[in-house]
Amino acid sequence: MLKIIDKGARSTLPFSPAIRAGDFVYVSGQASVDREDGRIINGTFEEEMRRSIENLQVILEAEGLTLDHVINVKCYLGSPDDGAEHNRIYPEYFKDPLPTRSTISGVLGTLLKYELDAVAYAPLTRQQAQRD
Repeated sequence: MLKIIDKGARSTLPFSPAIRAGDFVYVSGQASVDREDGRIINGTFEEEMRRSIENLQVILEAEGLTLDHVINVKCYLGSPDDGAEHNRIYPEYFKDPLPTRSTISGVLGTLLKYELDAVAYAPLTRQQAQRD
């Protein structure tokens, strides 16, 4: 199955919010934007990070999924100085066992302070995964 997911947070930019390919859902980069019109909403690092993750949540919910279905996250920080705050806030949304993660800093210029993209596995949550 291949399905375009165009519900939840939308953008006026040329990309799909998410695509389901079989059991996997690939979610495009989510930033601090208005879910209806894609307008950037500037704020503190914490405000932008929370809005970005909440935009990811609404896209997943449109497909009947939660953050517990996320298996991989790529995080982009505007400033390396926000790394400690990022690591403080992140576990409020992503619970154990944690998804795999890459974090890159100093890559967003001055327009955004935070962005993330994710891959979710639809049949199971991380909590249902086998452990070695």
